[in-house]
Amino acid sequence: MMSITDFEFTGEGMQRVYENEKWTVGIKNWKPANDITGIDCLERHNKTDELFVLTEGACTLIYANETDNGLEFSSVQMEPGKVFNIPATLWHNTITQKDTKMILIEDSNTSMENSDIFNLNEKQIAAIRSLA
Repeated sequence: MMSITDFEFTGEGMQRVYENEKWTVGIKNWKPANDITGIDCLERHNKTDELFVLTEGACTLIYANETDNGLEFSSVQMEPGKVFNIPATLWHNTITQKDTKMILIEDSNTSMENSDIFNLNEKQIAAIRSLA
């Protein structure tokens, strides 16, 4: 007999709460590394898009495009209830506050094996903080 299941995560950071062979859903809460004082890197997923939905609190999506002059930073202030798509290969990170909760949807094959981390230098961190 079938029934409806529900999932939650109340800890710091991100946890996948549902996964099948095609996609995964995670809950992403504030953690120190996503605070404006703790941001130190960007990541990108090379094969798949990633979707975020803000449900509580506030989040600034930081992203960067590669140019001849290095990374060019931009930001988007998330609005609750809207779906935000981060295209594959776009450098990004989230800056959140302690009461922030988001839903994350991505391909279940997304992993560090097909993703990259870019460690920011002090000048880049300052540029990102000015956007948040």
